[in-house]
Order: sequence, then C-alpha cells, then structure tokens
Amino acid sequence: MSRAPRAVPSHARRKKVFKAAKGFYGRRKNNITTANAAVDRSLQHNYIGRKEKKRNFRALWIQRINAGCREHGLTYSRFISGLQKAGIEIDRKVLSDLAIHEPGAFKALVDQAAANAPAH
Repeated sequence: MSRAPRAVPSHARRKKVFKAAKGFYGRRKNNITTANAAVDRSLQHNYIGRKEKKRNFRALWIQRINAGCREHGLTYSRFISGLQKAGIEIDRKVLSDLAIHEPGAFKALVDQAAANAPAH
C-alpha cells in the first residue's frame, strides 16, 4: 500500500489555529501546543460571552426603565406590575428606548401603570 502524504492537512490544521491565535501574546501565538490550548479557551469564552451579552443588555434596559420610572415617582417593580394589570405588553428593550427617546410616551405608560399598580 502506498504511503499517504500527511503534510498538507496537518499544515492546514496548524495554519487555522495560528490564524485564530493571531494577536495573542508570547508563545500562545507561535507554538502549536500552547496556541491550541489558548484558542480552545478563547472559543469557550466566546460562547459564554454570547450568552452573557443577552443578560447584560436586559440588566441595562431594566436600569434605564427604573431610572425613568423613578423620575415620575414609581419604582420599576410597581411599574411592571401595573403594566401587566393594565394588559400592556411591551418588552423591556422597547420600554428602555421609550424612556430615553420618547419621555412623553413613557410618561403616559407610567401614568397608566400607576393607575393599575397595587396600593402602596
């Protein structure tokens, strides 16, 4: 049986890893063993980061909504509860955008939520 040359696939594999390790510091960018470990770890961080991004944005929207509500004398919790009781279904991303760019419309929502909020 003839011998299969293996240089091409192994070079391609290493080239792919080194391309992903571009910009790393020290041996992590030019030693295949270290680069493999570093790239694997970086891909794990990327995966985790994509999930964290969603959490972070939701937290940011909630902070903005809370700040907008407090300007009108209502807490975030009572605001959301009041909106649910009023039957208004707007997600937090849109509420946050309204609080920043459309204060008048947000004030109207706060007033409706306050009317339906539980008694304090």
